[in-house]
Amino acid sequence: MRLAGQRFLGSTFAKIFIILIVATNTARAQGKNPVVEARLVCATDAVHADAPARVAMVAQVAAGYHLNDHKPTLNYLIPTKFVAEPSEQFTVKNVIYPPGTPMKFVFSDVPLSVYQGKLVVGVLLQAAKTVPPGTYTLRGKFAYQACSDHACLAPTSVPVTATLKVVAKNVPLNMVESDVFKRIKFE
Repeated sequence: MRLAGQRFLGSTFAKIFIILIVATNTARAQGKNPVVEARLVCATDAVHADAPARVAMVAQVAAGYHLNDHKPTLNYLIPTKFVAEPSEQFTVKNVIYPPGTPMKFVFSDVPLSVYQGKLVVGVLLQAAKTVPPGTYTLRGKFAYQACSDHACLAPTSVPVTATLKVVAKNVPLNMVESDVFKRIKFE
């Protein structure tokens, strides 16, 4: 009886040890080659004071990894989230997350809603009435937990910034990054 219990404990410790090695090696690999790269882009080349402005947070998740949906399937999973820093020039009106893709993993009895590959999150801003023409920086952070089929990395975040140019009301705005913005439903 005692020998069977010792084998079970030894087997359990061996599995935990292997998981720790995989997680440590994965974390080291993330330092050399980031698992997620993120950036902010604007829909137009400039914005007007007292008007809405559209921005997108674009993240590229490395092959073999996924991020939990903004509204994870299970309570204990870490959600993906974009947060903008407060600014006198711009107010965040809405953040629009795409739906995740349900995927089945060996470690879960239910499919999990995840993001893989390219992730585009829409951010609807409102420029202040009194913001004078000029160039301003929008700062934010993209928080997530990247996982492979076998292990999850520690939750982390990356800083993201966008330069927004405010111009007079009579200056026309030109669309840019249209391939990114056609993926977002700002309604």
